Amino acid sequence: MPWLELTLIVRAEQQPRAEEALDDLGALSITLRDANAETPDEQAIFEPGVGELPLWPTVTLNALFDADTDRRGLTEALGELLPWLEPDQLTFNDVADEDWERAWMDQFKPMPFGHRLWIYPWNIQPPDDDSVVVQLDPGLAFGSGTHPTTALCLEWLDGLDVAGKRIIDYGCGSGILAIAALKLGAAAAVGVDNDPQALTASADNAERNRVADRLALFLPEDFAGEPADVFVANILAGPLGELAPTFAALAKPGAPFAISGILKGQDEELLTRYAQWFDALGVDVREDWVRISGYRRHA
Repeated sequence: MPWLELTLIVRAEQQPRAEEALDDLGALSITLRDANAETPDEQAIFEPGVGELPLWPTVTLNALFDADTDRRGLTEALGELLPWLEPDQLTFNDVADEDWERAWMDQFKPMPFGHRLWIYPWNIQPPDDDSVVVQLDPGLAFGSGTHPTTALCLEWLDGLDVAGKRIIDYGCGSGILAIAALKLGAAAAVGVDNDPQALTASADNAERNRVADRLALFLPEDFAGEPADVFVANILAGPLGELAPTFAALAKPGAPFAISGILKGQDEELLTRYAQWFDALGVDVREDWVRISGYRRHA
């Protein structure tokens, strides 16, 4: 089926806010490239790689949406979120599904996170060694490991002892964090996402990694689970602030937790808010993105 592609051209300093706005509006994927490149494929980045940051003065963001997305409504919503946006900065285009999939597969390579964990595309056979490998096909759900927020959470999980524990991954996207935890030894995981397509992608990836029997998936309105031994949420700063009491209730006393999807400058307010329920709060930064981690306070 075809997809709707929104192309947005912004200055480098506007790119983080523009990307956050597209995420807020439900973009299924976001790619970045140099707006001054001679060809559309030159200098393309399908989510910035770990440790990389586009330094181009002008950046093109290509955001993929469902084909039936209201173009006028999307334009008006972007205008509200990005008041500086001019009409000539954005265009729409219909994209065939197979074109997006082929481009993604061309860009996604095996990547290490921490000391043990590797993310592999499903079509590349991993080596037969002691590495912990997640084979991933994110489909149309966000989360391939290349975005700084996902990378920060994967490295955090790699540094934990999750053996035999139960984890909640709130905003699971492709299921990458929940599946990584299971491959690292967690006994069970729960993935929660407000996008049914993300739950489908998570289920497919869990089957691919032979952990589907240990992963339960829910829409937020259907989830009323027990507190977990480990809690992680990689969404956006706004929902992270709103859902803080909910997240506190979903983490057992002493449980390690991490939240990400936070731009630099948004972390101070979240640190204050989460200090009501969590101890030993720490901040880790990659590019313009932040991860906050700590432990659920004992009663």
